[in-house]
Amino acid sequence: MTLTYAYLAVAIVVEVLATSFLKASDSFTKLWPSVATVAGYAVSFYFLSLALRVLPTGIAYAIWSGVGIVLISVVSWLWFGQTLDAPAIVGLGLIIAGVVVVNVFSKSVGH
Repeated sequence: MTLTYAYLAVAIVVEVLATSFLKASDSFTKLWPSVATVAGYAVSFYFLSLALRVLPTGIAYAIWSGVGIVLISVVSWLWFGQTLDAPAIVGLGLIIAGVVVVNVFSKSVGH
């Protein structure tokens, strides 16, 4: 199960990198950021597919998307200068709380 979560972590981190390059690709008008975006999403989906061997699809996707949303928001804040107001921060906190609840309390996740 630990390896499954490692696959999911890789999928999340690479997806966040790919999304960051998507912004840098300027609507796919810049070659190398565009290549990095497509390659990153391919690698991310591959590792997500490895995690899906063990984790239920809905649970894996909830974790992947929830953690990814929070991480890309932090990356956007740090590198792209996008602001996060109080409602955005509260919402991101609720996403984190949801991921924790699913992982700690749900019987859908094979502990």
